[in-house]
Amino acid sequence: MELFDLHGKVAIVTGGNGGIGLGIARGLAQAGADIVVASRNAEKTRAAVEQLSGLGVRAVGLQADVTEGPQIQKMVSDSVDALGGVDILVANAGMSIRKRPETYSIDEWSTVITTNLTGVFACCHAVYPQFKTRGGGKILTIGSMSSIFGMEMAAPYSATKGAVVQLTRSLASAWARDNIQVNCILPGWIDTDLTQGARRAMPRLDESVVDRTPQKRWGRPEDLAGAALFYCSAASDFITGTALPVDGGFSSSMF
Repeated sequence: MELFDLHGKVAIVTGGNGGIGLGIARGLAQAGADIVVASRNAEKTRAAVEQLSGLGVRAVGLQADVTEGPQIQKMVSDSVDALGGVDILVANAGMSIRKRPETYSIDEWSTVITTNLTGVFACCHAVYPQFKTRGGGKILTIGSMSSIFGMEMAAPYSATKGAVVQLTRSLASAWARDNIQVNCILPGWIDTDLTQGARRAMPRLDESVVDRTPQKRWGRPEDLAGAALFYCSAASDFITGTALPVDGGFSSSMF
């Protein structure tokens, strides 16, 4: 058995049309997995599917909003129809609203919670019957360094990412008997559209991140691919309920 070989496997990557999601999708495709890119932006999804298809795997795009339960159920059934099954879920879709906590409306709070936490659970819940039928599966959730550290301009985002780690552990415990491994990656400061917005809002952020990170650079989406491949392959068959920082050493350094 090739530990990191994903030929014959089908992976759904929510929010897989850009940033961290696309970086992970590319890594899984390079290992042979067929990919379902599920996202709201149809134009970006088409571009991502074209890129992934160029790696020699089957890739399809589905329009899905993780805050809408029926769309999530359809995402799974359409994936099965298109590619024959589902073996891997990367629950990556997420968002943030940057404000001081006292300035959030309850509706803004609820939007972040519904997208980043309820949406992750709903995706995991939707793939469970398919995984059980196939004798197992892999779920990778995406946390954040804010699972560990507080962020004054992203209280609901930080709350959801901490909760995603605990959800990961709970699902890992509940579903181990079904041969489903559930693990979490905690990305550090990765250069994406989301963090570019943060840098515009916080002019000193770029310099601060580089100074604090032992590897002295921001991460790139492809830096997540290795950890994701490990968690989505047979290499991690006896590993579940873990949360792995992929942060260039940011969380291990005081200054």
